[in-house]
Amino acid sequence: MTNLAVVAHAADDLRIDDIGEPTPDADEAVVAVSFGGVCGSDLHYWRHGAAGASILREPLVLGHELSGMVVRAAADGSGPAEGTPVAVHPLTPRDDGATPWPRERPNLAPASTYLGSAMHLPHTQGGFAERVALPTRMLFPLPAGLDLATAVLAEPAAVAWHAVERAGTVAGRRVAVIGSGPIGLLAVGAARHHGAGEVVATDLHELPRRLSAARGARTLDARDAAAIEALHADVVIESSGTVPGLAAAVAAARRGGTVVLLGLQAAGAVAAPIATAITRELTLTGSFRFGGEFGEVLAALADGSLAVEGIVTHVAPVAHALDAFATAADASRSSKVVLSFGGSN
Repeated sequence: MTNLAVVAHAADDLRIDDIGEPTPDADEAVVAVSFGGVCGSDLHYWRHGAAGASILREPLVLGHELSGMVVRAAADGSGPAEGTPVAVHPLTPRDDGATPWPRERPNLAPASTYLGSAMHLPHTQGGFAERVALPTRMLFPLPAGLDLATAVLAEPAAVAWHAVERAGTVAGRRVAVIGSGPIGLLAVGAARHHGAGEVVATDLHELPRRLSAARGARTLDARDAAAIEALHADVVIESSGTVPGLAAAVAAARRGGTVVLLGLQAAGAVAAPIATAITRELTLTGSFRFGGEFGEVLAALADGSLAVEGIVTHVAPVAHALDAFATAADASRSSKVVLSFGGSN
């Protein structure tokens, strides 16, 4: 039986390989993957052979946004039973024995691994395969009413949810989201879920602005600098990960406001209007992945209070993954691209 997987071998070298059947450890279950969401980091490994400081040094199975069905329960009796639909929390927090970090924030553990990441060697293989063996602590049974196709958004939704909560209370406040890609769209939804009084979303492209408007946001063209500066937003979430987006986020914030840095900027020095941040007494706060919010996000997806309709614009079978990645890289014609692996969907 084949087990097709999406494997990055080097920059511009993405292959559909047969990786063979998984061999689970005692605390691992075998999951038939149903859906896998293509993330920006997956695109970076494909196009550049690296995602930030994580550089490909061996073939890497991509993918960390996953939903599927348990087809073999763990031998040690832990975790969900066979036949349980699950979403996957891809983080393994690890201490390095030297660097201090807040233990209540597992996403900040200094030696952590993440599915589909080349940060460490050997790399942490991801889940873009028909069947994968995963530690049972990563597997969250789906709440009643949540289907596998929607559950694949749980990981990026948790990233956006974490960013909104990093801002503190947003209830009744004006929230601006800079960049309306998939994470930005989910940040719009999370801000509305948390009671934001108004949400304003920006983007360069018409499609993401239209999708933001469908979630109840007022939208602005990202090139309209005057309109962005006139926002005086209480909270700004920078989700584009670009230098112009960072400048726009500072410009959009009111005096005394908060800017959440969600989009991952390039490594090293990045130009930023720090003088404006100082004179406005802005609070700049980072947001990296997520910690314990995964269960809350699944519940919000299940009851519909976190709206995600329309965010997935393309679903493609794993055999067409190369074309799907090219579609995902074109923000003007796609939002979220999801691969279908056929695992009991």
